[in-house]
Amino acid sequence: MTKKVEVDFQKRLSKEDALYLIQNAPLLELSELASKKKLQLHPEKLTTFIVDRNINYTNVCWVDCKFCAFYRHKKDNDSYVLKFDEIDKKIDELLAIGGTQILFQGGVHPNLKIDYYEELVEHIHTKYPQITIHGFSAIEVDFIARVSKISILEVLKRLQAKGLSSIPGAGAEILSDRVRDIIAPKKLDTSKWLEIHRTAHSIGMKTTATMMFGTVETDEEIIEHWDLIRTLQDETDGFRAFIMWSFQGENTELTKEIPDIKPQSSNRYLRLLAVSRLYLDNFRNLQSSWVTQGSYIGQMALKFGANDLGSTMMEENVVKAAGAANRMNQEEMIRLIKDIDEFPAKRDTAYNILERF
Repeated sequence: MTKKVEVDFQKRLSKEDALYLIQNAPLLELSELASKKKLQLHPEKLTTFIVDRNINYTNVCWVDCKFCAFYRHKKDNDSYVLKFDEIDKKIDELLAIGGTQILFQGGVHPNLKIDYYEELVEHIHTKYPQITIHGFSAIEVDFIARVSKISILEVLKRLQAKGLSSIPGAGAEILSDRVRDIIAPKKLDTSKWLEIHRTAHSIGMKTTATMMFGTVETDEEIIEHWDLIRTLQDETDGFRAFIMWSFQGENTELTKEIPDIKPQSSNRYLRLLAVSRLYLDNFRNLQSSWVTQGSYIGQMALKFGANDLGSTMMEENVVKAAGAANRMNQEEMIRLIKDIDEFPAKRDTAYNILERF
């Protein structure tokens, strides 16, 4: 009989421990371990979600990530930069369904400088003070600094002064320069991604950490990614949550270039999620990626360490462009949470509870 896997919750998981669990632990035992750890952090069994909208203010991008099917070049016929009144209309629609946050991201536009972003953030924050602006990934911040010839710290301080609340973890992919050189050679490197988040944390701006797996990374590189963000969290306590999803390859250059890349299984997603819950012991919140996994694996993720269903995502364009078009509304989220005997609650960006159901 196979010996049952045991984890000492009084000790921090090592890289070697994590590798063993990923490669050897039975899936149901990982579920038990991750659920035990989750219950230590969330004994009230409250599972949260947020009502928000992704607004991609532009699809113009010069970075040409091979795993992305969303970006366009400036001269493409279907490239765009949203006008302020178009953004206002989207926010009005979000407010009508009780939304509280916009996840604000775009491509890395070669011509937009800090003045544009200040005007944009100030416009939204002034007109819609009740809406939290969670926006601009590390690569956007890095390029704004470079094209505007100012420091990253100045970019973040100036946008914070205009109303930017927090920044998302997008652009992390796998924090391994070997992987990044293959899948997004023009993108900022690992140390720069970490520096931008560290800088945001230093001015009291919270962020999230993300990971996209399923391209060319090894198990060891996945664990190194976790270790880097765990170490930064030890230093700053600035990450609010960790969100992990699998690469969606349809319509991307990467799958044409490396045809051996195959879709990741639900088993793989749940396995990695459970080990991340055990390894990231200083992250209170782990989101389920139902957008890439579908609603029922998204629900299953709550049994593998996730305590948050993330966003209802009134609008999502980036993952959709790569072939995933899952949708879920507030009522379905509430039903899925209750279905596993947990207690649903609507939250805001800072994980404050707004309403229990």
